Amino acid sequence: MYSRAELADGFRRLGVTPGDTVMLHASIRSVGRIAGGPDQIHLALKDALTADGTLLMYASSPDHYDEVGRGTLRADEEREVLDKLPALDPLTARSARDNGALVELLRTYPGTKVNAHVVRFAAWGQHADLLLAPQPWDYAYGRGSTLERFVELNGRILLLGCSHDTVTFLHYAEHVADIPDKIVVRFKVPMTENGHRVWRDMEEFDTSAGAHANWPDRFFARLVDTYCATTGNRGGVVGDSSSVLLDARGLLEFALPMMKAVAAEATAADALVRA
Repeated sequence: MYSRAELADGFRRLGVTPGDTVMLHASIRSVGRIAGGPDQIHLALKDALTADGTLLMYASSPDHYDEVGRGTLRADEEREVLDKLPALDPLTARSARDNGALVELLRTYPGTKVNAHVVRFAAWGQHADLLLAPQPWDYAYGRGSTLERFVELNGRILLLGCSHDTVTFLHYAEHVADIPDKIVVRFKVPMTENGHRVWRDMEEFDTSAGAHANWPDRFFARLVDTYCATTGNRGGVVGDSSSVLLDARGLLEFALPMMKAVAAEATAADALVRA
């Protein structure tokens, strides 16, 4: 069984330092038994960051809020969603279940803030307000987004026992990459305007199936693993969890030319580690 203090020491050994801006992806189960329950994970990370640091997680929104018009629903399912789905309340809506339980624990913990957008992030700490400043409605992972401000803050990405294919930050790379034939998806989001539910049009480069037809299976994981291998980053252990701490700017500088190469020729992905 691990205490909050032991987890905080684990984060420090991994390389987390006071004042860092860290984006966390986490599997609670991977950490092992925790005295006091899973909230101790984000509390321990806050201890390592100190009050000068910032913690960011990707919350997103519950099912169906970005699916109408995307082509992922059957016609009868889409009609039902259009009829029944309430307007999104970004301040109270639950986090997407696929993003793991810890982000919902963080989102609902005192002191955490969220942004008023279907592309939602939960943030705590020194730079929370800056990270959650208004972002574009369309292409909300790209220019002017939370993710752009995150990299400008020299952010670091912490993968705590989770799939390396879950690195949301790489959607920023997809959005800003100067490559042709990126896949654009358009859909509708129910929002409240003047007291009424309205379906607001939205578009982005595809963050679901991938922003380019040449992306191989588990492309993000392969980018992360190859970047780690190239930089000699073997990670460490926090609790029972195999973990790695990445430099977001370094990952971006590695990913952009690789995305450009794979977009030009799919076989360029053969140079990446198999994930």
